[in-house]
Amino acid sequence: MKVKYTLLKTEAHTKARLGKLKTNHGEFETPMFMPVGTLATVKTLSPEEVKAADAGIILANTYHLWLRPGEDIVAKAGGLHKFMNFDGPILTDSGGYQVFSLAKPKDITEEGVTFKSHLNGDQLFLTPEKSIAIQNKLDSDIAMSFDECPPASADYDYMKASVERTLRWAKRGKDVFNNPNQSLFGIVQGGYFEELRKYSAIETVKLNFDGYSIGGVANDDEDKTHMHEAIEYSIPYLPEDKVRYLMGVGEPIDIIDGVIRGIDIFDCVSPTRLARHSNAYTRYGKINLKNAKYKADFTPLEEDCDCYACKNYTKSYIRHLIACDETFGSRLLSIHNISFLINLTKDLRKAIKDDNILAYKEKFERDYYGKKKDD
Repeated sequence: MKVKYTLLKTEAHTKARLGKLKTNHGEFETPMFMPVGTLATVKTLSPEEVKAADAGIILANTYHLWLRPGEDIVAKAGGLHKFMNFDGPILTDSGGYQVFSLAKPKDITEEGVTFKSHLNGDQLFLTPEKSIAIQNKLDSDIAMSFDECPPASADYDYMKASVERTLRWAKRGKDVFNNPNQSLFGIVQGGYFEELRKYSAIETVKLNFDGYSIGGVANDDEDKTHMHEAIEYSIPYLPEDKVRYLMGVGEPIDIIDGVIRGIDIFDCVSPTRLARHSNAYTRYGKINLKNAKYKADFTPLEEDCDCYACKNYTKSYIRHLIACDETFGSRLLSIHNISFLINLTKDLRKAIKDDNILAYKEKFERDYYGKKKDD
């Protein structure tokens, strides 16, 4: 079955959308946040813990699973769901972002990309056809087209050539796509050039994908205006009856801003990465559990959070685990951080229903940036 998106409501004052996404592994409301499980695991967490956090879709990485254990092993196991014992929907990215971070411009040709493995330096070659073939074997619910991921600083001429190449690669991938139980998403690129975003969106939609992604915005942390513009340049040309995915974006305020502009689903490694560096999301901003002030703080990370970590453990205990290099500390912080972003999207869904998302954003920003607990 192909994924099916149903638009339930548009918020009265913005482009924010409440929707329902039907997959082979259940129906889920959007907006939603997708935890990242790069190597067929959300770092430090069991599938049961991921489900307990109310995660809908999780994301796995084509490039990494191609290298280890290999798509044939996953296929022999019965596909990703059986291999990792996860009965919810899975999205696989194309591997493009990792490939282009390892490749040099001269190694990008019309046929594909030559690059060196980050594991052993072996020379590898990935094409649109190969990326799709790997994903077909991984048997995720959603596969992504193989696209070029140019740097945000690329000039107009380079970006235009890159968009054209991405469109040709998208068609090549779609032509060989052959898993009837899987959906295939197209990716809109174009940097921060309005003309190129519009062109990329229109031409990608002509290929009739099952859903659409906006790429190329997660590699510029300096100027959120650029990210907002890239979304605004793309959204008007994407169909209302298909899901919209902003790739690699997961900071709380970025999720809110994306939803306001019409985005449905998000992913990011930030919740587990922050956890491994002792940080937790709270409504009053991020806190670092290494801070000495938490040594005798016997309150939860968030007073009204219903996650496993907050219901059962204190900041003091989690700080103790971190100080002793016990991985249980990172696990608890990962559970909380993922739950925080999932609960954020739940709040956003309610704000869309109530037509007050701008008021929600104003209060969230006032709390998150105005009176941090570490101040």
